[in-house]
Amino acid sequence: MSTSVRASHILLMHADAPDTASKRSKAAALEAVTRLRDKIRSGDVQFAEAARIVSECPSSEEGGDLGAFSPGMMVPEFDKAVFALSVGDMSDVVETAFGYHLILRTA
Repeated sequence: MSTSVRASHILLMHADAPDTASKRSKAAALEAVTRLRDKIRSGDVQFAEAARIVSECPSSEEGGDLGAFSPGMMVPEFDKAVFALSVGDMSDVVETAFGYHLILRTA
């Protein structure tokens, strides 16, 4: 396991997530993030552009860039997914307490 990575992500929250004002149901959030994943994979939309438009994380302003981080700095589900990726790879949908993520490992 690497000692640190750099990644970007897209977060879609839902009403069940803590500290959210989202009115989106969990099912609707999952459907939306799955459609977005497919659009990114097909090349219809670029990851950073999608992050700027739809991500519900402050990192959206930076195209989803989270900067560099080490193991244990993110929630376990996020950590497991990002550290399993190779540079340039995008995760499948990852669920955390915050909602649904797409993660792109950038370094």
